[in-house]
Amino acid sequence: MTEEQDSAGQGRRVGWVELYFDLVFVFAVSQVTHAIVADPRWAHVASALGLFATLWWTWIGFALLYNRVGDDTRATDRLFVLAGTVPCAIAATQAHHVFEGHQAGFAGALAGVRLILAVAHWWSGRGKAGVRRITWGYAAATVVFTISAFTPRPWVFVLWAFALIQEAGFLLLDKGADGRRARHDAHRPSRAAKMSALLAPSSNPGRAVDAGHLSERFGLFMILLLGELVITVGGAALDRPADDLGYWLALVGGLVLAGALWWVYFTSAAEIYERMLGLSGGNPALAYFLYAGGHLFPAFSLLLIAAGVDLALHESPPSAAAWFVTAGLTAYLSGTRVFSMQPRKWYVNVLQIAALAATVNLALLRHVLSAPAVVLVIAVWAVGSAVLSARVRDGVLENLMDDPAAFFRASERDLERDSGA
Repeated sequence: MTEEQDSAGQGRRVGWVELYFDLVFVFAVSQVTHAIVADPRWAHVASALGLFATLWWTWIGFALLYNRVGDDTRATDRLFVLAGTVPCAIAATQAHHVFEGHQAGFAGALAGVRLILAVAHWWSGRGKAGVRRITWGYAAATVVFTISAFTPRPWVFVLWAFALIQEAGFLLLDKGADGRRARHDAHRPSRAAKMSALLAPSSNPGRAVDAGHLSERFGLFMILLLGELVITVGGAALDRPADDLGYWLALVGGLVLAGALWWVYFTSAAEIYERMLGLSGGNPALAYFLYAGGHLFPAFSLLLIAAGVDLALHESPPSAAAWFVTAGLTAYLSGTRVFSMQPRKWYVNVLQIAALAATVNLALLRHVLSAPAVVLVIAVWAVGSAVLSARVRDGVLENLMDDPAAFFRASERDLERDSGA
């Protein structure tokens, strides 16, 4: 990636080596979907979420590496990313062993990735503020993941959680002036005050992120996850012995569902997030809120939906198939926050909660409809959600453009006035 702006003045763009890295990384996260399909129990889904979180923060590390100190014109920077694909691919092949209680290979691969990230930050970020702390942070994470390879359950998961929390801290959640301001704001009951603090530029310019690059990088990764859903739908359809009614219902329903999910994110959430992060001057805490932490559940929900649609296309689909799809859709809609950013009255909040509850309980239709038919109904519901999200988007972008701080203050005044009434 170059340091120059593009012709439109949008700043950094995603480099080709980053796209290659994402392709390799999607192979890793696709193993999470396969693990859920192999054992469709909610306890297994929870384990899959934990496994996905470790992979997610690995990907975040490389995304922020290039966002802050990467340069696609430097061969060494490209080589660091290419080197990272090797342990990531190894982690993908070892992921299923974690569910069997053998995490040594997976943990060792993640330790190798973090060693590469430590060296990459040290080499590429020499002389840049805040990079030394990130280098030492990844060095510590390397040690933690190495120890976890030889640690019995459940302590291995405690070590992984500790490593991921400290990675979030040194990457985005600064403990300096911004951290003190965030903690101070956290004690305020005012939603507007909290958002105003997040929209303020970082006191340490060296920790700021490039909004355009980060938005594009996450958008491309979400596209790849949606591609995983499409591939899963097509592959499961081809595995059916006959092109019967169930085949067509699930195939059409799965593809329509994928299109609706694309619409919700790319015509609503993606543009709102980029606008907010740009207005903040690349505030790293807001980048965590919207992207690094904020995208975790929507991204995983796409894998859960893919697993549910895959199971729905089986000859004898388990009862969990429909629940995976509806729970995934609910997590996706709530996680993208497309319905929670517009100033609204209290009863709209109630309707929003009711709509999310209805989304989850669409799975109850499995008692009267076949699993493929339920997928089609869920797809139609998702299309309706996509239409509503587009209407919300227009109002949010208009208000953000005028005065972001006033936008959140207006939202809070509406709530106070309605509650007082």
